[in-house]
Amino acid sequence: MIKDNQKYFNRLHVWLDMFITIISYITAWWLRLVVFSDEGAGVLSQETYFGALLVIVPVYMVLYSVLNLYKSKRYSSNVREIFDIVRANSIGLLLFFVALYIVNEPNFSRSMIFIFGALNTLFMILMRSFIRVGLRNVRKKGYNRKYILLVGYSRAAEEYIDRIMANPEWGYVVRAILDDTVPAGTIYRGVKVVGRIDNLYYVLPENKLDEIAITLSLKDYDRLEEIVAFCEKSGVHTKFVPDYNSVIPTRPYTEDLYGLPVINIRRVPLTNTLNWVIKRIVDIIGAIVAIIIFSPIMIISAILIKASGDGPVIFSQERVGLHNKTFKMYKFRTMMVQDSKEEKKAWTTKDDPRVTKIGRILRKTSMDEVPQFFNILKGDMSLVGPRPERPFFVDKYKEEIPRYMVKHQVRPGLTGWAQVNGYRGDSSIRKRIDHDIYYIENWSLGFDVKILFLTFFRGFINKNAY
Repeated sequence: MIKDNQKYFNRLHVWLDMFITIISYITAWWLRLVVFSDEGAGVLSQETYFGALLVIVPVYMVLYSVLNLYKSKRYSSNVREIFDIVRANSIGLLLFFVALYIVNEPNFSRSMIFIFGALNTLFMILMRSFIRVGLRNVRKKGYNRKYILLVGYSRAAEEYIDRIMANPEWGYVVRAILDDTVPAGTIYRGVKVVGRIDNLYYVLPENKLDEIAITLSLKDYDRLEEIVAFCEKSGVHTKFVPDYNSVIPTRPYTEDLYGLPVINIRRVPLTNTLNWVIKRIVDIIGAIVAIIIFSPIMIISAILIKASGDGPVIFSQERVGLHNKTFKMYKFRTMMVQDSKEEKKAWTTKDDPRVTKIGRILRKTSMDEVPQFFNILKGDMSLVGPRPERPFFVDKYKEEIPRYMVKHQVRPGLTGWAQVNGYRGDSSIRKRIDHDIYYIENWSLGFDVKILFLTFFRGFINKNAY
């Protein structure tokens, strides 16, 4: 049985990080002040430069610890670790410059500091990637395994087994399942139910398990407190895999209400005032710039629409936005004038005879959406967000599609995560909602920039627009 050696591995990790930091610093000093030295570059003594390591090394180790670079690598993403390394070294460089400013030391080579930051980031990524690959290869070969017993047969238990089976590099092996209702001998993907939950009182004292995963079904939660208490008394590492995906289908987060943990069903970053203000400022600036850039196209489009027949140039349509409030969304008119009641009840279909010739071009190139920059200025919409829908379809889909109304917790957008992934126009509503919810829960300014970039990079042509 493999014991949990994470704390010893972390200590080794710290020593390796210290070594890499020192080597990076010495290499940077050698490159800048020896190999590529110039007049005045070596004003400070070698002792002064190397003496700075007494401060740099412990500060960097603290930064790495604070930014979770010493957490277990079994589940963590390689991309996430690289991001954390870049972030930690960037903060370290900033602190370095601030410290030099405070002590008023103008002769310390700034270029050497930048070289150190680049080398330290590169060496750290290479070293940790090598360790990660090595550990995963070792686990795939059957070494450094952790053996787990599941307490309770449920949907959560099956999903937990599925993920472990799909990721052998994690090094986890599910030994068996204990459950009171599922018959002994039942097998799921090679994992057998071997007895009742009360057998736990005989299994744990044998000390042959690395972890216990409590995967009780909702109906058995009355035993949760009892099982947790016994597992902790035995000293075996215990984790709880909740069986509430049907109730809380996304990542919940907890907050401390004077000692009472409160589970929030959904994390929405844009409910944070600072995030909301930042996004709104970007929307206003982006809309103004876009209106200026697209003004020639808007003028030409308006002339062509007016010349194509009777009817208004701008078409406004009622849509449902933030907090389920309706607003008038602007578009260039692309269809013949029709009865408003009929228009509200149907989507445009392929070869729809109601679409004008100029309208078909505007729809295919998404130029009919340009007037929505004015909706963004008004605050009805955002540059990025879930696309708003008509009230008729909102009433229809909220009864048919789970979590459909979650999209109205943020402002609707001119473009969105679903749209850049091809789900727009006549496409899967369920897929759209999945992408919208992912965006809502994972919003960041960088995510918005990525979506805007993809909108331009993948072009404005909409194959699903008729």
